[in-house]
Amino acid sequence: MKIGELIKLTGVSKESIHYYMREGVLQKPRKTGKNTADYSQAHVDQIRTIKALRENYYLPIPVIKKLIRKHKKQSHPEKSSFQFLIEKFKPLDQLLSGEGVTGKEAFKDATGLSQKWLSRMEEWGILAPEEKDGDVFYSADNVIIGKLLVEMDRTGIGPRDGFDPKELANFTALFRDLVAKNLKRFMQAGWDKMTSDELRRKGSQSTELMSLFFYHMYRKLVKEEYKLYLAAHESENTTGQ
Repeated sequence: MKIGELIKLTGVSKESIHYYMREGVLQKPRKTGKNTADYSQAHVDQIRTIKALRENYYLPIPVIKKLIRKHKKQSHPEKSSFQFLIEKFKPLDQLLSGEGVTGKEAFKDATGLSQKWLSRMEEWGILAPEEKDGDVFYSADNVIIGKLLVEMDRTGIGPRDGFDPKELANFTALFRDLVAKNLKRFMQAGWDKMTSDELRRKGSQSTELMSLFFYHMYRKLVKEEYKLYLAAHESENTTGQ
């Protein structure tokens, strides 16, 4: 493809593309003439990676160059996981989206979730709006969860793919019960003697710490189980041939 098509597909300017090549973070294209070159899908993928790392993580080019060099050596599944994370997981959004949205229509616009699934997720306790000034208010966490629900379906983890969304209600109930039990234990251990400000600070710190623990633990367990499943699947296919 010509550079004009590359610009159209990536939304990155010609100047930026040339800058990435000068800095060695983007491979040079195959020259087809004195002033012409042929770009491939690999260039599109590389630019999308650079763009995601710059826009979502605000990383400088030297750091991006190291990351790209490192992930070139990884397996295809690891590369896919890396690409998905840098495009979908946006730490800055977590910091800036503290206000949430008011009203069901605003929530659906912000997340892309349909009325059918919004009603179902509220019924199952996965989304829990509050009443605020006579209208329903969805916190930033509810908005993020709503976006993830839509992304799950787009990615292939939805009803059409064999996944029962009701399982999310079971996960929610399990986590709620776990949180309630642990909070009770903490209170019995002395948290109830803290001032309100101390309790808020301790609660905020423990919330973020435990959230990161569960995120990484779930990620680790899924990778381990998936690796076992793939090994058994490949072994079965090899035996059947």
